[in-house]
Amino acid sequence: MAADSLVQKINKLKQERDAVILVHNYQPDEVQDIADFRGDSLGLSLEASRTKAQAIVFCGVHFMAETAAIISPDKKVIMPDANAGCPMADMIDAAGVRKLKKKYPKAKVVCYVNSSAEVKAESDICCTSANSIKVCASLKDAKEIIFVPDKFLGHYTSTKVPDKKFILAQGYCPTHARILPEHVLAAKKQHPQAKVMVHPECRPETIALADEVASTGGMLKYARETSAKEFIVGTEVGMVYRLQQDSFGKKFYPLDDGAVCPNMKLTTLEKVLWSLEELKTEVRVAPETAAKAKLAIERMLAVGRND
Repeated sequence: MAADSLVQKINKLKQERDAVILVHNYQPDEVQDIADFRGDSLGLSLEASRTKAQAIVFCGVHFMAETAAIISPDKKVIMPDANAGCPMADMIDAAGVRKLKKKYPKAKVVCYVNSSAEVKAESDICCTSANSIKVCASLKDAKEIIFVPDKFLGHYTSTKVPDKKFILAQGYCPTHARILPEHVLAAKKQHPQAKVMVHPECRPETIALADEVASTGGMLKYARETSAKEFIVGTEVGMVYRLQQDSFGKKFYPLDDGAVCPNMKLTTLEKVLWSLEELKTEVRVAPETAAKAKLAIERMLAVGRND
């Protein structure tokens, strides 16, 4: 089926189903083009909490759809591909969090949203890469923070919140972990006038060479507001398409062409259409788990809404 015909059918069904399509910045280009809202994890979490639509089609990975389902239990949250997971999220489970809490009983648990609902339920507050510094700094009475699951985002956050001791889980994003300092040096040699933007999920030694460290939403803001005309982009390659559309006339180069998240690329237009037709790939969270996880998410959203 031709892409135009698919898009027409998706738009028609979307109206019939009273659905909204939320799309992460790492999704394939043609999926980004059908979005009602595009964004990073925080932006999409906020949109999920605000929407009046009865159905949410979440084009991202499983933990994102879970978050939307927890925030909006009265809505049907469906994924075009229910197999789109997150390797980082799989690197910590609820038992692992409980073990850390037992070892550090005075610590607060800050949980990156790239984690399961069960892990969120064991946490005091969630965060995203956009607000991790603000979230951790908001824990005024905490001297110790258990940060799960991303050791690289946790390390970066700890450098910006120096008055607290961070206990880091050892999870990481395979896509960002493969972006190395030598990639930065080679890209700067090829594009000497370009500013280097990297995601805080990158390794500390990669971050050290960047001009700007930001979430995908932060990268969009930086590209729009700085006078630079060229940028080297150190995150999943799907972000380059979004940046080119958002800052027309500027040039963006992927820091590593191999920085591809295979799970983010599982979504296709056909799968979006099928999910709307069948409404079978619904993401649900057990009520008891959802209730606990929602507290951590709502605390995060309250911090985010202060931006």
